[in-house]
Amino acid sequence: MWRGIQFVVFLGSVSLWGASPSFEQAAKLYRHTDYEASLKLLAELPEKDAPVFDLIGRNYFMLGEFKKASESYEKAVAADPSNSEYQHWLGRAYGRRAETSSPFTAPGLASKARQHFEKAVALNPRNGEAVSDLFEYYLEAPGFLGGGLDKAAALAEKMTHLEPAEGFWAQARIAERRKDFTAAEDRFRRAMEAAPKQVGRVIDLAKFLSKQGRVEESEQTFMAAERIAPDSPKLLYQRAETYIKARRNIDTARDLLKRYLSATLSPDDPSRAQAEKLLKQVGG
Repeated sequence: MWRGIQFVVFLGSVSLWGASPSFEQAAKLYRHTDYEASLKLLAELPEKDAPVFDLIGRNYFMLGEFKKASESYEKAVAADPSNSEYQHWLGRAYGRRAETSSPFTAPGLASKARQHFEKAVALNPRNGEAVSDLFEYYLEAPGFLGGGLDKAAALAEKMTHLEPAEGFWAQARIAERRKDFTAAEDRFRRAMEAAPKQVGRVIDLAKFLSKQGRVEESEQTFMAAERIAPDSPKLLYQRAETYIKARRNIDTARDLLKRYLSATLSPDDPSRAQAEKLLKQVGG
């Protein structure tokens, strides 16, 4: 939910800056995941301000060009250092660079990601996506890089007050990490109850049940998700990924991924490249 809200905010910033027709067309192309065409239009703009660097950075990020994305977001942040969104996306770009870099450069890049996530949250504590990414960082990163379960737990508590479903999800992730699977299931269910119309919350529970080997319950939960959003690309992808990880229903997983690749996607959905890579794993 937060990501959709933030894209509305992004579009609002476009209108506030009096975007040119070319910029508006580039933003439309981005929304339709035509990132290269969007970049081409943006490159032709004679003057570039913070919103332009923002959109350039988003396009490069979606194309997997994380160094170029971070370079563009450095310019956006320099032009508007108090913008929480720019700080957040700069952190994302550094985070992905850390994931794909050598062991020698990864720690420094990861630390930069954390610093920008923390700055984004400090600038706007209600920036839900930044809070979520900072939580993920605290949960996954070792202590010497600024991570840790204690930090993650403290942030999860704040998330519960900001957005209950997201906070319960975060608490479930921590319980999983601590191998307290009873508590994890309880929190996943509470997240689903707090946001019954959000298909992602149902998917989270279905994936958890699958990891626990509770196949029939997982299938029933996926069917409940399908009733909420039968044409959801997110559901198609996540269900296929769950099957592949569990090494079951492989033929169904292939069909789901083929449907996903023919669906109309948004920047919030996994990329077509990710789906194609997953499909290759099962001989698709």
